[in-house]
Amino acid sequence: MSKVLKIKKAPRKRKARKKANPKSRKSLRSRLRINIKDPFGKVLVLKRALTGLIGLATYPGFNIVNKTKVEGAKYLLKLPKTNVLFISNHQTYYADVIVLYHIFCSVKWRFKNINFPLYLLVPRVNSYYIAAEETMKESGLLPKIFSYAGAVTVKRSWRYKGEKVKRGADFKAPQKIEKALGFGWVITFPQGTTSPQAPIQKGSASIIKAFNPLVVPVEIDGFRKAFGKKGLQLREKGVQLSVKFKEPKRFAEDATIEEIHEFLEGHLIGPCSKKE
Repeated sequence: MSKVLKIKKAPRKRKARKKANPKSRKSLRSRLRINIKDPFGKVLVLKRALTGLIGLATYPGFNIVNKTKVEGAKYLLKLPKTNVLFISNHQTYYADVIVLYHIFCSVKWRFKNINFPLYLLVPRVNSYYIAAEETMKESGLLPKIFSYAGAVTVKRSWRYKGEKVKRGADFKAPQKIEKALGFGWVITFPQGTTSPQAPIQKGSASIIKAFNPLVVPVEIDGFRKAFGKKGLQLREKGVQLSVKFKEPKRFAEDATIEEIHEFLEGHLIGPCSKKE
């Protein structure tokens, strides 16, 4: 009888399992955290809801009882998502910031004005504004809500609760501002006060020199007349409010703080104080 040959199958090669890279796991976790919270630990879903509610509550004051004219929104449509610094004159504690938030949310929907409040359904959340720490820590619900919506609080070295003071610089402020710029758009008021003739503080020029953001000059008008200085109560109705965005500027790396400071003075103190 012929022998039956048994053919042995070659053993299957086991695919070596790739070891998970701990660094990749860590980066994935960090990306997930960013999607849930901003760099300051604020929950983005809550921040979006608060921004929308603030927008709904304030919209009538900006575009029904009064009217807001927006110029230069075309510049915002072309801006990068991060490292953009808006420099503006300052007329009230809250209305100035809120109207800019309205416009930022509107531009996200590719609108060039705030005539269609549909943008409040999914508002922009990566917007911030630099504010005095003592202002945002005042008692009451309003400052707390506004603070959560994007305040980057700093301690002013020259002023405290309306009084002139002299104290050391806030060394934590640049780190906070860098974080905000790395996540989105930041609004600052280089005069640091609502007085139209107040001088430009050197801190804004130092920030621009250190982080080289794209700088967008903003000129606002009518808010001092329409709203209270420290709240959102209406002082007058039928006021024509205006927000004008000027052409963005990126400073050269070798630009000096003095040159940047001179630019800020020319775009804020000159044209804005003449109107006021």
